[in-house]
Amino acid sequence: MLGEVLGVERRRRWSDDEKLEVVLAAAADGATVTQVAQRYEVTRSQIYRWRRELKQKGLWSPGHGAHFLPVDFPELAAAAPRPSRPVPVELRLANGRCLRFDSGMDGEALTRLIRAVEAA
Repeated sequence: MLGEVLGVERRRRWSDDEKLEVVLAAAADGATVTQVAQRYEVTRSQIYRWRRELKQKGLWSPGHGAHFLPVDFPELAAAAPRPSRPVPVELRLANGRCLRFDSGMDGEALTRLIRAVEAA
């Protein structure tokens, strides 16, 4: 049996941003994982594996497309008592990252932290 070497097989290295792009494409309305896998020349199982990996890293969540806007209810703020101790808060940023902090965190420090994470 004769064999022939046609070339060196190379694995493609995917960055987290590239993986996130593929996973988000598979999560888009009307798209199927099979179609997205064919478009990006990967297997369906690879997309599911990346989804699980990105979720563990906090870079993807099923509600990734959700956007939260600030709402101010001054009449409710005056009537509502402040919690006696800080409560945990989870904030999902537009870039897919997730910040966890307590409600007692200073607003200016939180703003600087969000800007730093978004710039990274």
